[in-house]
Parts: sequence; C-alpha cells; structure tokens
Amino acid sequence: MSKSPQKHSENDDDSNKFLLGVVEGFYGRPFTSEQRKELFKKLKRFGLQLFVYAPKDDCKHRAMWRELYTVEEGEHLQGLINAAKSSGIDFYYALSPGLDITYSSLKDTSSLKRKLDQVSQFGCQKFALLFDDIDSEMTKPDKEMFQSFAHAQVSISNDIYNHLATKINCLNFLFCPTQYCSSRAIPTVTESEYLNTIGQKLLPTIDVLWTGSKVISKVITVKDIEEITEVLKRKPVIWDNIHANDYDQKRVFLGPYSGRNCELIPLLRGVVTNPNCEFHANTVAIHTLAQWSRCNSQVNTDSISDIKLETENEDCDDSPPNYLSENMYHPRVALKNAIRDWLPDFFEAKKAFGPMLKPQPGSALAPIIPPIIPKINTCMTLTLTTTSATNIAPMPEVNTAQLHALADICSNVQTEALAKVSVMNSLVSETKVVTTASISAPISSSIISETNLEIRDKSPINVTVDVMEVEKASTEPSETGTEEAMDCGTPKHTLSDSSSINSEPHHKDETEVPQNVNGNTAEKSQLSDDVVMTESVNEQETMQEDSLSEEDKCDPINYDDILLLCDLFYLPFEHGKQGLMILNEFQWLKTNAYVLSGSKNGSNPENTEVQEWFERSKEFFKLCEMVLTLMKKIALCVNRELCYDLYTYCWEMANVVSICDSYVQWLALGHFPSNSNSYIQGSFTWFSKGWKETFMSGDQEPWIFRGGLVVDIQRLVPIDSGNDLFIYRLPETPTLNFFSVRPYNNLDESDIYKICHKTCRDGSDCTDLFPSNLQQIASDRLVAPFITLNPEFCMVVENMKKDIVGYGFAAPNAKHFYRSQETLWLPIAREKYPLTMLDSPDITPAAKDAINWFHNFKYECAPNILIQYPSIVHCSILKEQSHLDSSISKRLMCVLLSSLRTSGSSGCHVILNKSDKYLAEVYGRLGFTEIYHEDTKLILGRNF
Repeated sequence: MSKSPQKHSENDDDSNKFLLGVVEGFYGRPFTSEQRKELFKKLKRFGLQLFVYAPKDDCKHRAMWRELYTVEEGEHLQGLINAAKSSGIDFYYALSPGLDITYSSLKDTSSLKRKLDQVSQFGCQKFALLFDDIDSEMTKPDKEMFQSFAHAQVSISNDIYNHLATKINCLNFLFCPTQYCSSRAIPTVTESEYLNTIGQKLLPTIDVLWTGSKVISKVITVKDIEEITEVLKRKPVIWDNIHANDYDQKRVFLGPYSGRNCELIPLLRGVVTNPNCEFHANTVAIHTLAQWSRCNSQVNTDSISDIKLETENEDCDDSPPNYLSENMYHPRVALKNAIRDWLPDFFEAKKAFGPMLKPQPGSALAPIIPPIIPKINTCMTLTLTTTSATNIAPMPEVNTAQLHALADICSNVQTEALAKVSVMNSLVSETKVVTTASISAPISSSIISETNLEIRDKSPINVTVDVMEVEKASTEPSETGTEEAMDCGTPKHTLSDSSSINSEPHHKDETEVPQNVNGNTAEKSQLSDDVVMTESVNEQETMQEDSLSEEDKCDPINYDDILLLCDLFYLPFEHGKQGLMILNEFQWLKTNAYVLSGSKNGSNPENTEVQEWFERSKEFFKLCEMVLTLMKKIALCVNRELCYDLYTYCWEMANVVSICDSYVQWLALGHFPSNSNSYIQGSFTWFSKGWKETFMSGDQEPWIFRGGLVVDIQRLVPIDSGNDLFIYRLPETPTLNFFSVRPYNNLDESDIYKICHKTCRDGSDCTDLFPSNLQQIASDRLVAPFITLNPEFCMVVENMKKDIVGYGFAAPNAKHFYRSQETLWLPIAREKYPLTMLDSPDITPAAKDAINWFHNFKYECAPNILIQYPSIVHCSILKEQSHLDSSISKRLMCVLLSSLRTSGSSGCHVILNKSDKYLAEVYGRLGFTEIYHEDTKLILGRNF
C-alpha cells in the first residue's frame, strides 16, 4: 500500500515530496495579504504544504511583470513569505511574462532575472514561470532565433532556472506550458510538437503544470496521466481548476473534490488547486483535497467508483456504504467533514468594506453571449411518476451536434483575447485598481471596447480608481417622472419601482474611470498617489443589524444550512442533491398541474393525483423556504467578510426560487386550461432530452452552461424570451429586505386600493387631485375591474413582515376583459359616481375626467395589437419600498407573465398616458417597447 503524501519525513528531499497546495491563479480581484496569511494557517491545519502566488490580475505578476516592487510592496511580499514559512508552507512566487515578452531579448531576460532576484531577497526560494493563456505567435526576432515557440520558452525557462539554482540554490521550479491541457494540445497530446519539445528540452528538474483533458476537467484518468507523463518525460503537477469560478459570475463551487481517482496519487508529482475567487468560499475545496490526498490507493482500486457511490446514495441519506473503508475517499463524506470544519468560520467576527462586488472579471474568459439562444426558454417534460399523466406534449430533443460544435469553438477561444483589462495591487490594498494606461504593452483596444472601458488620458502615468465610489455612483437611481395631473381619458397603469430604472447588473467593470471621483477629475487623480478605497463597515448595514425586529431574527446558521448552501452551488458539472430536488420538484409540479385544471383551488379529496400534487407542493414550499432562510442567515452572519463573499450568490438563488414558489402557489388555484402543457413546453432546459447528459458529461468546458443551478431553475419558469427579467442590480450591502409575490385574495382589497391611491399619478400620490369624498375613484377605475373580473390573475407583493407593498394584475384576453367591464363593472361604477356629481362645487378636473370616463367608456384598440399582444397588465409598487429590493418589479412581472403563458398568451400590453414619462421608462426596463401612440395615449407591449 502506498503511503500518504503527507506522511513523508521532513528530512526527505523536496524533489521527492508530493506537492500539495493552492495556486492563486484565477482572473479577477486577487486575495488580500491578510487573507493569504489566513490561508497559510488553513493549509497547514488541513495537511497541505505549498502556495503558488500567481494572481492573474495582480499588476506586477503579469501585465507589468518587468517592474520591480516598491519598498512598500516589497515589505508586504516579504511579510507574506515570512508568514508562509512560519506556518510551514512553501511559498512559490510565479511570473507570467508571456503577454509581451520577446524570448530572444537579452533585456527581457535580464528583467526576468532582476525581478526574481529581488523576490529572492525577500526570502523566497521557490519559483514558477507561467505561459498559459497567451498568443503562440512569435515575434520576428524570436522566429529568427528559435526553431519553435516551445524552443523559445524552454530556452528562457532553463536559463532562469540555472540562474536561480546557481545564485540561491533554487531546486523547486514550476513551468506552465501554453498547451496546458489535452484539448489545447495541437493536434493531440502525443503528436504535439510543442509538448514533445517541452518534454525533451526542458530541464528534468523543472516540474510541469497540467490541467487534465480540459481547462476544467470533470475527470482525470490514469490513462490521461500516463499519456502526458510519457510525452513530458516526468510526472505532471496537476493545476486543478475544478473549483475555479472566474469564468461565471453566477457560480461559486462549494462541492467536494471529485472526479480524480486515488490511483492517480503515485502517478503525479503533485496537485495544486486553483480556487474560487471568493476567499471564504474555499474551505470545502481545500479540505476535501487534503482528505483525497490521504486516501489509500490500493483500497480504492478494488472498490466501486466514486460516481457509483454517489448515485447509490442519491435517494437515501448521505451515509457511506458499510463496506467503505476509512482509507477510501468518498466525496459526500469528505464534504460533511469539511462542513464541520468550516462552520466555526461563520461565527468568527470580521469586518468587511462595502459595497459588495463580484470578484470575477466583468468580462469573463469565455464568450459573454450565451452559447445557445433558445427559441423557447421554458421546461421540457419529465418522465412522470403519476399514472394519470396523459396530457403531456411530446418531448423535443436537443440538437447535441450543434452543442458539441459550439463547445469545440468556445473551448479553443484564446482566453487572453477575452481577459479582464484592469489589474490590481493586492500587496498594498485589495481596492487599488490600475488601468491599462499604466501598462507598457496593454491589451488591444478591441478588448477595451468589449468591456466598455473609457480611458480619458493615455499618458503612461498610473491611473487608479476608487472602486467603491464608482460603484456607488453607478447605482444611484435616475430622477425621472413628474407629478402631473392624471389624465383620465385612458386607463392608467403604474409600476412605481424607481430602482428598475437602473436595474442592469450591479457588477460594472472595475476599470471604468469616472470623470469625477471624489470631486476630482481623472486627470487630477493621476497627479497623486494611488487612491485606496476606505475599508469600513457600511453604516447603513450596521444600523440594520442593530435594529432587527423579532420577526427578522432567526437561529444561527448550522450544519444543515451549510450543506444546503453547498448543494445549491456544487461543482462545474453537477448540481448538489438538494439543488436537484428543487429542479425536479418544480418541473414535476408544473408538468402535472393540469390535474388541477378547472377545480376550485384544485381541491378534490377523492382524486389521488390531486392530493399527490398538493403533498409534493408542500414539500417544494419547504425547500423554497429553506433557501430564503439560508439567505437571511448569511445576511446576519457575524463574519462580514464571509457574508460579503457568499451573500450575492444566495440572493440570486433566492430570487429565482421565489419566482418558482409564487408560480406554484398560482398553479394551486387551478385557473388555467386543461391543455396548459402545450403552452409551457420548451427547449434547452435541464429536462430537455440530451441537455442534462451533455452538461454532466464533462465533454464541454463548463462555461458553455453559464449560470449553473440558478439559470437551470430560471429556464424552467414558463416564459419565452424572458432572460431580461432575470438581470438584477445586486444589493450594495447584505439586506433582509426581500419581497415575495403571492396570489391575491379578497382580504387584500383595502390594501390594494391604498397602494393604487399612492401611486396612480405617474408613480406618485393622487390625494390632491380629488375631493375628499372621491378619494377612491382612481382605484375604482384602475384596479377594481381586475380584482372583480379576473382575480385569478392578480398578484400582490409582500415585504418580510407580510405587509402588502405592491400588486400586479393581468387579463389574458384584453378584448374580453373590457367587454366584461362594460357589462359587469361599469354599471356599478356609474351608480356609485353619477353624472350629477359633476355639478358639485368641490369637483376637480381630474375627478370630472374620471366620472366622464365611467359614463363614456369605449375600448378601442387596433386589431393587430390584440393579435400580437392580446393580454393587458397593470402593476404598481410603492416607491419607498421598491428601492429596498431592486429585483421585485422583475420578479412580479415574471410571475404575472408566467400565469398568462400558462393560459395560452404570449404577448401583453400596457396603456399609459403620454405624459407618463417615468412609467414609460420603468416599463421599458421590463422589456416593454412602444407599439402605438396618439395625442394622449401610449401603448407599450412585450412578448414572452
């Protein structure tokens, strides 16, 4: 039996030691110095022994690799090296010069040596040269000097290694090739001239990094390792990207180390894991890697595969099989162990600065346009467990050939061409941004254009940006809308969500240089030292924590909460157990809801299928509540650093889960046609034939399936072309102000009337427009027809205290709705507001218009509008509440449109007064566009 890598004697030569640790090699905001020091202690405690300093966007690692460290930067770097030594961790310093190096240039070679010599003076004795994600085309001088690209890299790497070995006795040196995985080997691993040259010419004492079959490999097999070992003439060090999330801002990976059989250990020189960008999200990744490294390969060889063990326990508890040896690695068991070790971190009091920013680059490494634009963005039919599921449309099949072809293209895209423009200086401050204006050989202008970067001064002076001020300025709501008198000539539909006016994603590119930062122009900022963002706890957040009501408080986060968190954000090629439960249950409830059609609230005690539906809906509601509670507990976490790392992910998950929860509540009413399944079937979802299999296969890079579980749930929401309704502005600080949507009931009428009164004048209160005895006339005109004639398509918005703060109403067929209004509602309204009221001395112009509207109503709408946009909607949210949750207007619209879609509609319109500038812009943010206008009337519509 082979021994664990951690059981080597301390006196063993380093060249024989199994390398095991972390490489900080991701794109985006680097770790801070304090986080790295904390990481060293964790590595030691878990049993790992090395750290590779290689943050892609740390300025002097890659973009400005020639520049020496300043005295201040040197002190910080030396402090890191000393902290690593104190913790017993080997510190590897890496440089990535490949962006602009001329391999034949003596000046560049001297710059490399000078830079590494400087770092060696700080106490570092282990180094790495990284040539990943660069253009393989050589410069003209290099072509004249070297036989090939590989010869150029080998020449300079051997020279640097010999220099360091002679000067400081450096015997530990890592090399990352440009073809660093099988999918990038040209044409194949064994036939690659580049890799064969590396294997033959690179000094045998230099270790080579390798990511496996892909950039992010689901599985690394013995065959893969034996193949690359033969080519490289040495055992590879695996640079493992399984937990790296810098390519997708909606995903963080909290699942266990998986897909690497323990038989690999004796075949490898070592493993370094490239973690999540969020520092506090990496305990599971590091902890489970350490557990994997200690497993016994002989026992594992004779056992059943990890994948089979996972499947075996899918429908029961997570306990390992009785025959599982303690020396055998089981991912789910390892996850449990890691969670127990991670739990205390949630209770460690730490401060954080604000606002929350996604650490991943705004312009991701993979194509930013979704690889597949489905015609229909809804779910597919699931194989049902009920015996009566007969009203199901046939399941379309995913075009897997198209998907494979697209994956091949995306996998071979040069990642550097899509890399982030800005770099940072984490040795001094995690908030210091350096733009390309200060880089001697910046990334091409086309990339700058892609990230909407505006450089206003191209002088070579450093330009830095206060990220906090830029983000704060970018999220201030626009001042739109005026308090004009309500024109009662047409129905008024208000949606008072001021935040929606600026509801694009909150994570803007950090390199954007504002014309005015802290009162100074960008040009003036160049004349001073780097600007550092103030690191202080947000006052608003502190006040929020101090003023929590009893309803807001909850039990502290526990093991089960963290297990749910990990299941929701699992691994690149698989969702966790509880995440899959949400997907499966929502799909089942939606697909089988037809059994409720036509029944009052779907209740039928004698129908077992109906009862099964309601039983499963209760379990689904519990799952949704668990997700919302998890978000709340993360928001209240005393470790604010950890909270800031994880809250945005939980918030995004809670948003999409709350939409599903609201939609299932509406389904439970049974107010939809029996053939509703024919309206909600679609393509490219988790349940489409071939989609799940392609996702889990590992044959494509995971950025082909952007968004993870959040987007897989989103695609099940039964609206087509609704992606814009899932783009939210992230909250600046963790908040408990989360709103929910539910179906309307008769007890809500008085609250609805109040909200309509407060918002019906282009989002503002209308009290002064009407005399005291006619204060309800606006509500009787705008909301009463909906709640009287179509209450089944009425939704209300509640805050955390269950107070109603908004509503959304709809009618599937506007023509039928207004005909019914004429015959059923208007006679009642005319009795309540007779024409004799016009003679009252207190009557106001707005009241006159409203009374005349009741008595002279005539609905006229162009036939072509009703064909393409047959439904009508009317929504409103209190301004003072809507700014607390920037997503609520879109979530309300999602639920409303889903109910219309289930009823057979695929288009809706809203009628506004032409003077409603504020509302027109708000609805524009919700995907509505102008389809008709006249002197006083404006009609906006959207398809879904």
